[in-house]
Amino acid sequence: MSIKAFTIACLLTVPLCLTRPPSTAAAEETAMTPKDFLSSRTISVRQSGGTWTITGARRTVTFLQSNFSVKVDAGPVSWIMRPSQPDDLAVKSPDGFAAMPLTSAEKIAVTPYDTGRMTGIKIDLSGFKHDGKTLDCSLQLFLCLEGETEELICDVTAVEGETKVRQICWPKAIMPGSVDTTVVPAMQGMLVPDKWPGKVFLYDTMSFGRGLYMPWWGFEKGKAAAALILETPDDAGCVFDHPAGGPTLMEVRWVHSLGSMAYPRRARIAFLDEGNYVTLAKRYRRYVMEKGRFVSLKEKIARTPLVEKLVGSPVVHFGILTNIQPESSYYNKTNAAANHYAVTFDARAAELKALSGKGVSQAYVHLDGWGFRGYDNLHPDILPPAPEAGGWEGMKRFADTCEKLGYVFAIHDQYRDYYLDAASYQERHTVINEDGGRPLDSTWYGGRQSILCPRFVPGYVQRNHRALLDHGVKVKGAYLDVFAVVPPDECYSKEHPATRSDCLKYRVEGFNMVRAQLGVVSSEEPADYAVPHLDLVHHGPYALDPGPGKGPAMGIPVPLFNLVYHDSIILPWTSTLAPGGWGIPDTDSGYLHALLNAGIPYLSPGADDAELARMKTVCILNKRVALLEMTKHEFLDETRRKQKTTFADGTAVTVDFDTGKFSISE
Repeated sequence: MSIKAFTIACLLTVPLCLTRPPSTAAAEETAMTPKDFLSSRTISVRQSGGTWTITGARRTVTFLQSNFSVKVDAGPVSWIMRPSQPDDLAVKSPDGFAAMPLTSAEKIAVTPYDTGRMTGIKIDLSGFKHDGKTLDCSLQLFLCLEGETEELICDVTAVEGETKVRQICWPKAIMPGSVDTTVVPAMQGMLVPDKWPGKVFLYDTMSFGRGLYMPWWGFEKGKAAAALILETPDDAGCVFDHPAGGPTLMEVRWVHSLGSMAYPRRARIAFLDEGNYVTLAKRYRRYVMEKGRFVSLKEKIARTPLVEKLVGSPVVHFGILTNIQPESSYYNKTNAAANHYAVTFDARAAELKALSGKGVSQAYVHLDGWGFRGYDNLHPDILPPAPEAGGWEGMKRFADTCEKLGYVFAIHDQYRDYYLDAASYQERHTVINEDGGRPLDSTWYGGRQSILCPRFVPGYVQRNHRALLDHGVKVKGAYLDVFAVVPPDECYSKEHPATRSDCLKYRVEGFNMVRAQLGVVSSEEPADYAVPHLDLVHHGPYALDPGPGKGPAMGIPVPLFNLVYHDSIILPWTSTLAPGGWGIPDTDSGYLHALLNAGIPYLSPGADDAELARMKTVCILNKRVALLEMTKHEFLDETRRKQKTTFADGTAVTVDFDTGKFSISE
């Protein structure tokens, strides 16, 4: 044995009596049992009449059984939730629909509750009545503090007989008028000061729509903040109201799944002694990471190397064929010729060659209207490609041109709108509403349509994209329209039922099919559930009044979505200097928002030198920070017109929406 080996062996066999004796504290810790460990960290629960108090090291929760109001003392502030309301609970019994307060239960039993990780109270509710009859449904509410940070967990479970629970609004809203600002992830995000002079509304109030890209919202109060996270978001949303001058009401709304409450629901409320909209967004970012739902762009590039070509690339958006049907609300009745126009695949390829000649060395090409009868027609039976634009061979030449130029070619596609004149249309395969009817509409260009049951989505995606590849059309990606902006559908068909959770699952299968067959995956907007599966989207800007097309901003625009997901998805922006545009407040330049958010720019096919220069600036910035977290957003003066974003490498972008000036730190 070598001297070195002998020495190590001796050290490893030194008798315990020769080591330093443990300290008293260490000895006590060694002697501690698992039961001792738990009791040393116990959150206490006590009752005094109808008042229940849950006390932790950092938070104290008070529940009043008389009216179900909740008060949370958290550091420097108290958060007070409004008491039970007349429409807390909505049910459907054999005698019809009814709404009632939670406090109307004849039997209310409150007991301590502890899981070893969260401690609080359980509230059993039964004996609800309608028209003098006792309803055969009961509720279990749980109000607990969890973990070292003592976040408030609010669970709801329903036990149903013939009476089905349709909706529950619990936990109740933070008392309107008691906060300074409500933080709302409506589209990219907005702040709503409690006394904001204008009316503010959400385009929709279910999770994963434009009203709630992300299933959380928050509040600022003094230097403190609180975030409410919907942990079971598929059948959830909010009640929202902000009349001109305020105050703001924003409350949890749990809705039924195929007619019943079906499974337990959970909301989490995190309290921050110091924080604002940025720290609230970061709390949600940590939450999705902890749940395994955050997939970075670096990971997406690893699984699909083609995605790396999107970084620093402009988006060139082309159309081929437009064919507006007489039944469509867009049909021009005074000028029939305006309803039909086409550009050949070869003509579009020539425009790409011209862009390449101007020095555009990389691009993401999005092609609309390539199907048999053009944009938003005949889905899901869109093949063969538009004959009048060049058919299979023309589309093949277009794809070949993109490949030769080094551009990524992706198609617009649609698997929700189900056109009644589609070749494979069958009434039995539409979504079936709860009343047995079928949705029917005629808004879009293709005319009369229903909605395809989501169960059929993956098969159609596979069929159509396989056919393109089999015909030699080198498509490198697909945009599945509306899937990441329209909240999930339900289908009550006995043949092919689908819950909202099922709908999201089948949409994700469609995204994954695109990745497996083509490469790059995109959709309309960045709804939270879809972000792990998408590489880019069409846009994700701000909520405007009266709609996202144009108008003034609602509330105060802030990049909540990018503060969570900037380094997870590529988000394009208009790069025009003129104020306004789709999702751009009518006082703001889209170009400055593109820089502030370090996205990628849209590029006109006939871009002039000035637009090309702006494109280059945005693309260079995106290449620098696309894979980095946006760590901070700041308002630099009281007007909020000067703003600054900071990224993980220290890059800072400062813009002035009044002067049009900007700076990017080196």
